[in-house]
Amino acid sequence: MGLTSAMNIGASGLTASQLAIQVTGNNLANAATPGYSRQVAILAPSRTQMIGCLSLGTGVTLEQVRRQVDEALQSRVRDGISNEAGAGQEFATLAGIEGVLGEMGNGDLSSELTAFFNSWSERANQTKSSAVVVQQGVRLAQYLQRLRGDVLNQREQIDRQLSAQAAAADGLLEKIAGLNRSIAEAGMGGGGTLRDQRDVALAELASLMDVTAVEQSNGTVNVLSGSTPLVLGGRSRGLELTTRAGSKGLEVGLSVREDGETLAVSSGSLGALVSQRSGTIDGLVTTLDRVAAALIHEVNAIHSTGTNAGGLVRATGTVGVPTGDRTLAMNDPRNGTCAGLRYPPRDGGFTVEVRGPGGARQTVRIDMDCDGRDAGGAVGYGDDTSIEDIRAALDAIDGVSATFTADGRLDIRADAGFSFSFADDSSGVLAALGVNSYFTGQDASDIGVRADLTETPELLVVGRMVNGVLDEGAGARAVAGLRDAGIGSLGGRSITASWTDAVQGLGVRTDAAASNAEAARAVREALEAQRQSVSGVNIDEETVNLLTYQRQYQASARLITVVDQLTQELLSIV
Repeated sequence: MGLTSAMNIGASGLTASQLAIQVTGNNLANAATPGYSRQVAILAPSRTQMIGCLSLGTGVTLEQVRRQVDEALQSRVRDGISNEAGAGQEFATLAGIEGVLGEMGNGDLSSELTAFFNSWSERANQTKSSAVVVQQGVRLAQYLQRLRGDVLNQREQIDRQLSAQAAAADGLLEKIAGLNRSIAEAGMGGGGTLRDQRDVALAELASLMDVTAVEQSNGTVNVLSGSTPLVLGGRSRGLELTTRAGSKGLEVGLSVREDGETLAVSSGSLGALVSQRSGTIDGLVTTLDRVAAALIHEVNAIHSTGTNAGGLVRATGTVGVPTGDRTLAMNDPRNGTCAGLRYPPRDGGFTVEVRGPGGARQTVRIDMDCDGRDAGGAVGYGDDTSIEDIRAALDAIDGVSATFTADGRLDIRADAGFSFSFADDSSGVLAALGVNSYFTGQDASDIGVRADLTETPELLVVGRMVNGVLDEGAGARAVAGLRDAGIGSLGGRSITASWTDAVQGLGVRTDAAASNAEAARAVREALEAQRQSVSGVNIDEETVNLLTYQRQYQASARLITVVDQLTQELLSIV
């Protein structure tokens, strides 16, 4: 029985060393394979044999082939990949927006604003004509619209990226679920290559979004985003890009396809894209619109209350008012026209001066009541001023008639031999309705210069009444002064400063994003190096293992040879 046991021990050594050589060879063959985790042959003594009171060994067995993986380190590597991808995407998006704004060149919005205000200053000094001022306004309006369109094109590009990456993430979830099924079928002792493939898929998914992988007892992993499961064993719950109408247009997000639960993705390229779209892009559009709206309102407020030597013979508003809104108080929430204005009228009033034949002058004050209370002090709009009230008050002035055009615009005309002008509009109603305005529109999406001004630049109003005396350049100087004047709707900053602050803020964020991207790359590389030291294949170490198993194989073969010789001698004696 001793020789037979010795023969079995030799055979076990041959088998174990053969399998160990196979594992080592597989490691060497995959030394440069991305995502491969080194495998280790775990050898263990076979069960001992009792002979009398003696415990004798029965050889060696290959207990398991174990992947050299530190799951905690793997999780940190995925976090590093996610952070690097998110930081890189944030920098790329911000750099792209900076390129669209082009604030480092000469053809930027800051330069256009400066040229616009300079043209008014030069008009006040009579070094430039009204036609130049009008054309400069047209150029600025077109630039604002084009710039807003370019920024929105960036948002459309982000939407396309989001759609493609969301589809890629959904495909990876399906792939991980499929690998989970295969690993479960292979059992806990198998599926090493499948596990490597799953780790690669998880790393790719981490570059798109922040995820957590929780291994289960059967070898599968559940994948979660925050606390929301995306993959449960062999089933993917799916991921999709969702859109819904919001106050700023379409809003996008990510959700679970199975039940529609919203996902709060904070990193990875998907997280960065969603954040940049809703934060930077929408914020920049809002800033552009706010700056353009302030420009429109402030310039119109000055232009509408200005005058020239000959006064006005006609002034038509630019805002059309439907019949149903004309008799509603201008501050009534049901008045859709006024509710849609960025600068709705307020309590106050304005002055109308009418000049008649022979130099006769008549000054009339029209008051605006927009306090939302009736004569008794109760909340209500019955006593507040409507657009029809304004028309009627204007029409009641001798030498002036006021009607609505077919499309609902307030139309004020002087009788033959008369002219008129406006002044001291504390209510802002003239600018709100576009009466004798310079700009049309509400913000950067539709800003333009009044059509009849572009056709007849001589209609440009550059003078103002100052202490009852016409100052022919006061209106132009007032518009030029808006370049540095603090605007309440812009937080006390000027129009140019408000835009400059926004651009500088974007520049600071871009520089910070570049630094973050570099730092995230360094962290990810350090984590990858740690993972490689644990799971990577060291060719020198594997070569030593190969020699060890080779010697073990040779020794086992020699043992079998010796036992065979002894057996033959024993048989010859018999």
